[in-house]
Amino acid sequence: MQSHKINIVIVDDHPIVIEGLKMMLKNQSFFNISESFTSASEITQYVKSNIVDIILLDITLPDANGIELCKDIKKISPDTSVIMFSNRSERSIIMQCIQNGASGYLLKNTSIEELIECIKGALSGNIVFCNETKQIISKPSQSELSLPRLTKREKQILKLVAQGKTSSMIAEELFLSPLTVDTHRKNLLQKFQAKNSTELITIALQQNMIEE
Repeated sequence: MQSHKINIVIVDDHPIVIEGLKMMLKNQSFFNISESFTSASEITQYVKSNIVDIILLDITLPDANGIELCKDIKKISPDTSVIMFSNRSERSIIMQCIQNGASGYLLKNTSIEELIECIKGALSGNIVFCNETKQIISKPSQSELSLPRLTKREKQILKLVAQGKTSSMIAEELFLSPLTVDTHRKNLLQKFQAKNSTELITIALQQNMIEE
């Protein structure tokens, strides 16, 4: 956890949701609700000139789709973690948000304890979900390919990749050479038919192949 206060921005078209989140988080001394907005145009302008650690972002906004807005925000401010916060529970929407750069997906019935843990997890570079969202994405869709067979080492590396660790960090942790780690990563991309690490993690999460 970072030593400075974590700047959080809430974006939701319902002021009552914003106030509820502020109430839930106000007792966390390391969180700072720096701003709240009800439209896409406001948040895109804000992140251009302000440091934001976490954005809690609704999907339904009056002037934009939050799924596409997430992608726009990540282009403007790649270091900002965007956590989707929505009532939409369709599996396809959840996965699309992750593909667009979201650091997690929470439903609006998430408990305060889950919310805080997910914010901490996103700050550590993890992709986070509330328990209900985990259950939704763990159910395989009919269109999915058969699960790839992974070695024990590949499973270890896949888990560490999902935690946002670089090849050099993984190499140090597993006592391997960075070249060996890169080879395993390339094999994982091929097995999952993924173009990059983000897509790899998305597919692996979708197929429930990343261990806790």
